[in-house]
Amino acid sequence: MEVILLQRVEKLGQMGDVVSVKPGHARNRLLPQGMALRATKANLAVFEAQKAQLEADNLDRRKDAEAVAATMGELAVTLVRQASDVGQLYGSVTARDIANAVTEAGYTVARTQVVLDQPIKNLGLHQVKINLHPEVAIEVTANVARSEEDAEEQLRKGGAVLGTIDEMEEEEAYEAAEEVFEEDDLAEEAAEGEEETNA
Repeated sequence: MEVILLQRVEKLGQMGDVVSVKPGHARNRLLPQGMALRATKANLAVFEAQKAQLEADNLDRRKDAEAVAATMGELAVTLVRQASDVGQLYGSVTARDIANAVTEAGYTVARTQVVLDQPIKNLGLHQVKINLHPEVAIEVTANVARSEEDAEEQLRKGGAVLGTIDEMEEEEAYEAAEEVFEEDDLAEEAAEGEEETNA
């Protein structure tokens, strides 16, 4: 199906381009969201008549998006989730979760503006692209952690905080392992001593 793009669409073209797309993509996304018109003679004439106004509106929206992008700067949002000892999440972080976190941070973002190829399934710092406008995108850091304290530590360290055993427990485990090895060594020495006395 051929459509006329009313705005820039990533991987398709610029405003005014006549492109060929799959009918489902046109019916489900491009036409209902006002991103395109069917490429008929009547619609081409309508587009040409409104082209100057569409370009002016697009320029205004772009300027607004650029202003928002400048205020967002290096935005990092924290998402607290439960995870295993190795950092695997019980569940996942989706585009909707990130959109909600960014909105709570004071910037209105729709789920459809968050570009997430696949859900986030691990603890750590994840760079997520947000399309504020077809021509303006910004990267936001999604800080996925077990708690607010872990999130702060992840930002300081620049990576996931995985250790769940505190230092005292770690020392105790190390000492217990040493005792086991010492007992094994003593048992071997005793066995060697018996062999010598028997020989």
